[in-house]
Amino acid sequence: MKRFIAGKNEAEVRLSRFVSSVTEGLPSSLMYKSFRNRRIKVNGKKGAPDDRLCEGDVIELYLNDEFFPAAAPREAAGTSPQAAMQTARQTAAKAAAQAASRPPRKRMPPPAVVCEDDNIAVLYKPAHLLCHSDRTGDPSLVEMFQNMLAQRGEYNAQAEASFAPALCNRLDRGTEGLVLAAKNYAALRDMNEIIRLGLLQKEYCCITVGIPPKGRHTAYLRHTEKGNKADVRATNAPGYKEIVTDVQILQAKGPLALCRIGLITGRTHQIRAHLAFLGAPVLGDLKYGNRKWNKRLGRKTQELCAVCVRFAKIPAENTLCYLSERTVALQHPEIEKRFAALRL
Repeated sequence: MKRFIAGKNEAEVRLSRFVSSVTEGLPSSLMYKSFRNRRIKVNGKKGAPDDRLCEGDVIELYLNDEFFPAAAPREAAGTSPQAAMQTARQTAAKAAAQAASRPPRKRMPPPAVVCEDDNIAVLYKPAHLLCHSDRTGDPSLVEMFQNMLAQRGEYNAQAEASFAPALCNRLDRGTEGLVLAAKNYAALRDMNEIIRLGLLQKEYCCITVGIPPKGRHTAYLRHTEKGNKADVRATNAPGYKEIVTDVQILQAKGPLALCRIGLITGRTHQIRAHLAFLGAPVLGDLKYGNRKWNKRLGRKTQELCAVCVRFAKIPAENTLCYLSERTVALQHPEIEKRFAALRL
């Protein structure tokens, strides 16, 4: 049997999600069978998969040891000091061996923080930085964010059973700009709800090859994982989803334009694919762009930057309601300077 005590970041977490986070290799069928057989308890009573935890709840899991990591996080007292020391030594030795087998990694710098409070941070992501890790092993924005909080003493991975600071939205690797990040579970849950309800508007600046028609544009997009590319058409068809994009022309320079883009919907590659469909692809875009102009101006990175997030009126029951009608924007973004510096 393993015993855990729910902390702040487990408050309102579903019990089934918590069980999954503190076990390894536990089949879903066996987990739900354990619920039925009273082998998962909260405060001494039978737990149900959809139960929501409260801070301070005692969770008891009567499961085989094979389904737990070598050192389960935040296990309650009951293990002897000698056994606990032995486990700690084994865990440290295993971690050291894994670290030694990996190639050395450069010291991770902190992310650029535009603004933050106790719950949310607004980060700036430069182009080419991943939001989340991939198979390349390159550093990611979320790792930098977690590392920054750990160094400040605001996050301890070993003390958390089911939560790690996370990003609430993402940008393509080649896109720069603002990304929202949550420091605790309640903030992540409630920011996701704000986004789901359409109470967050995101605005971008981009440089286009061609002058796109201004105003609000509706089309239909289908994204395919194979080739990671989107197709846009004027009329709906099976597999396509509606996209709505606002276009404002800020400046024009010959055949190029500096544009402000408002996302009404938020589909994968929406801005890049929609602007290309409108005849004015993003400069530097290697997937949807104009190869001739990309080569002429020496651009291998898409000129696209998330410059602003605006919150609408947020319901009072949302813990982030204090963000209602607030705007966070980049002041004098570099993309404006790059447009001014273009020589045709």
